[in-house]
Amino acid sequence: MARTELLVNGMTCSHCEHAVRAEILTLDGVTGVTVDSTSGEVSVEHEMPLAAEALSAAVEEAGYEVRSSAAARDA
Repeated sequence: MARTELLVNGMTCSHCEHAVRAEILTLDGVTGVTVDSTSGEVSVEHEMPLAAEALSAAVEEAGYEVRSSAAARDA
């Protein structure tokens, strides 16, 4: 299993966390998402490689912007 870390702009509450989590969970291969609106940190666990563009698109669909992401690594 791999993990990708994102920093997301604009999240301020638990509703924001839920929106981002729900959109990312729609991506194939995603097995878990942890979101912290205070720090803007999003951790995505996945079984197969995920394109950075797909993650960014999911975050944008929720109404937020990816500030940066770290390369996938083994969890």
